[in-house]
Amino acid sequence: MLTLLKNTWFTAASVSVLFLTVILWGYTGNYLVLAAPIAFLYFILIGINWKTAYWIFLFTIPLSIQINFAGDSMAITLPDQPLMWSFLILFLIIWARNPAILPKWWWRDKLVFIAVLQFFWVIVSVVCSKVLFFSCKFLLAKSWLMVCYFIMPLFIFTEKKDFVRGFKMLLIPTVITVVIIVAHHAALGFRFNKVQRSLEFLGQSLYYNHVDYSSVTSMLFPCVIVAYSLTKKRSWVTRGVMLGIILVLIAGIVFAQTRAAYIAVFFGIGVGVAIRMKLVNFIMPTIYGLLILMLVYMIPNNKFLDFRPDYNNTYMHKDFAAHMIATIRGKDMSSMERVYRWIAAIRMSKANPFTGVGPRGFYYYYKPYAVTAFRTYVSRNPEQSTTHNYYLYMLVEQGYPAMLLYALLIPAIFAKAQRVYHRFKDKFYRAATVALAMTIGAGFINNFFSELIETHKVGALFYLPVALLIILDQKSKEMEKGDVFKELN
Repeated sequence: MLTLLKNTWFTAASVSVLFLTVILWGYTGNYLVLAAPIAFLYFILIGINWKTAYWIFLFTIPLSIQINFAGDSMAITLPDQPLMWSFLILFLIIWARNPAILPKWWWRDKLVFIAVLQFFWVIVSVVCSKVLFFSCKFLLAKSWLMVCYFIMPLFIFTEKKDFVRGFKMLLIPTVITVVIIVAHHAALGFRFNKVQRSLEFLGQSLYYNHVDYSSVTSMLFPCVIVAYSLTKKRSWVTRGVMLGIILVLIAGIVFAQTRAAYIAVFFGIGVGVAIRMKLVNFIMPTIYGLLILMLVYMIPNNKFLDFRPDYNNTYMHKDFAAHMIATIRGKDMSSMERVYRWIAAIRMSKANPFTGVGPRGFYYYYKPYAVTAFRTYVSRNPEQSTTHNYYLYMLVEQGYPAMLLYALLIPAIFAKAQRVYHRFKDKFYRAATVALAMTIGAGFINNFFSELIETHKVGALFYLPVALLIILDQKSKEMEKGDVFKELN
């Protein structure tokens, strides 16, 4: 670093960046411009030590916010999205110079095979897309998400300390955001209709919405529970801090008042218990079987029409208890609007079953396929939200192959986690394995009622655990071979 500071080019570049920053700030008055020198130093760090830069990048993910521009027609999340661009470019350069940098065992992994097929099919669906511009944007976003969260961890997480450091890099900033939001929500009286407003900090929203917020907290929660279980022999201060973090996350999940997040927490814990009991392979087939039975019951003779809502008595509630009661009675606005779009998605899939309408295309084509009997007061959909179910999201935008690949990926992840957990004898790695599976389980539930895998925060908590499971799988095999070698000698 000292050598770098002595270089003339570095000094000249630094002064130039600082000079341009001052001019642009004076001209625009935008305080975001003042971050340019920091960005410059970060990109220099990537060239010097990109692994350290990656840890910093992980820390920025929970703190990143979305900035809209061009009349809200475009958006960027800062600071993590430009950092993802940087790592995408870095990886492409490294891979071009040394294609063998990705080991053979990684390519042979079943989860990698499914992920590669998924990415390939995204390309196919983009080529056939009816909304090519939006689909290309989706493909780019998918590319840097996959590189940063699914591929780069292969070179970063090699030892126990790396898993601990990665956990801290995501946990600490997330807890900071939860404390801010809960404090803000408390000032608003913890009112249900003020949840979205509580996400705002210094004029910006810390999360897209309360669903995004509750998904992140509920997905991270199982990891914290497992981490706490590993502190039994640590000092009372350490255990006290971990217990405090657990309470903060519980407060965040409870007061986010999102039904899916509540279910996600219990489902994630259930996945952990099932892995230990060697029963996890029954979970997804059971869920898929129940869904098929429901469709078989609902579709013939249009039986689903019997469950249509009363338009005048289906509305949003200001009180969470009333919201839950209305959900059970089938009179909650958000629940029935989901059904409205699910029906539209299923009917819409018949028109483009193989490649879909293209990524990000659902909004532009679904309304002619909707059943007006399920219409609610929010069916105009001014926010341009989509299917609110990741399976149907894949189905209508990328076709049956994409949906089936995702349907295959989830049980494959759980099956791998169970094998890896029982292969390990090391207590830390066993705990890490079950924690990652629980996180993915919580993410599965959240995405069953939304489609957040391609967002920067939830995407990180989905793809990163999958990548780490693949790494742990290989590590468990190597350790098992080492144990066998010791026994033979």
